[in-house]
Amino acid sequence: MHWRVKGAVQKVLGVMPGGTALHYRLQRRFGGLSNFDRELSMKVDDWKIMIGHLRQTGLRIEDSRLFEIGTGWYPTFPLACYLAGARRVITYDLNRHLQPNLLRACIAGLERSLELIAQTSGAAEADIRARYARLQSAIAEGQDLEHATEGVVHYRAPADATRTALDEDEVDVVFSNSVLEHVPPEVIDAMYRESQRILAPGGLMFHSVNCGDHYAYVDRNIHQLNYLRYSDRQWKYWNNAFLYQNRMRAHEFVDRAVAMGYEILLDTSTARPQRLQELAEMPVHPQFASVPAEKLCITSVDFIARKLGPRPSAVS
Repeated sequence: MHWRVKGAVQKVLGVMPGGTALHYRLQRRFGGLSNFDRELSMKVDDWKIMIGHLRQTGLRIEDSRLFEIGTGWYPTFPLACYLAGARRVITYDLNRHLQPNLLRACIAGLERSLELIAQTSGAAEADIRARYARLQSAIAEGQDLEHATEGVVHYRAPADATRTALDEDEVDVVFSNSVLEHVPPEVIDAMYRESQRILAPGGLMFHSVNCGDHYAYVDRNIHQLNYLRYSDRQWKYWNNAFLYQNRMRAHEFVDRAVAMGYEILLDTSTARPQRLQELAEMPVHPQFASVPAEKLCITSVDFIARKLGPRPSAVS
């Protein structure tokens, strides 16, 4: 599909009555949700990467308190954290996207990953399997997510991650996966400030950001730097309610955290030769002229930012 066609369709769906429900059905039939097992497997892999990075800082998921920004259609990360023994996982979404059928499919699919969850988190596999059995039984009985996870996972939507109802120092980790690239820059700053407030001293903020042109996933004739051809005014036409892209570069997400007073413990941003070549072979709009090519070409970053202060008890 030509990327402009997708952009135009989503633009219309974003403003028409019933557009959200129709967009979901199109995603299930033709989009990313059409191959659910593949999508779930990719999310589990992303969770594994996040936990691996967090464990390298000394954090133990067991008994930790976590806050997720951006639940999405189904709560893979919160459920995996629950199975790994987290004390509490609060997950916020600006819009209520969670689908009961996908929640059930997610739980069923996670059975294949119980050993991986144990190996990744360091939790006892027997405990994980016992939690999973209780979760499966509770969902089969018709319990909601919070009760089915024994009060661990709390889903809040619509909810604003820039103004949460949480107390100061209430969580050990704030995290997101492929969310920040869809948030306006000023809202990211507000999220960072709120994270500072709710994180315990020494708490961690982990974000995995896919800051390449998402239209490249549906149009193989373009690559992930394609959207750098356009000015903000031109690009505004292609942004829409379902695929807003802020076009921020990887270093900006990290730099804004530093400016907010966080200490950076991890920054995976890397200039890859393929991206440098793609950038060199395309016209770039002058508004990006001040960004060095080695930074402009980066299309993904995982980073961990620590709130300064003594480490919380959940971190050893």
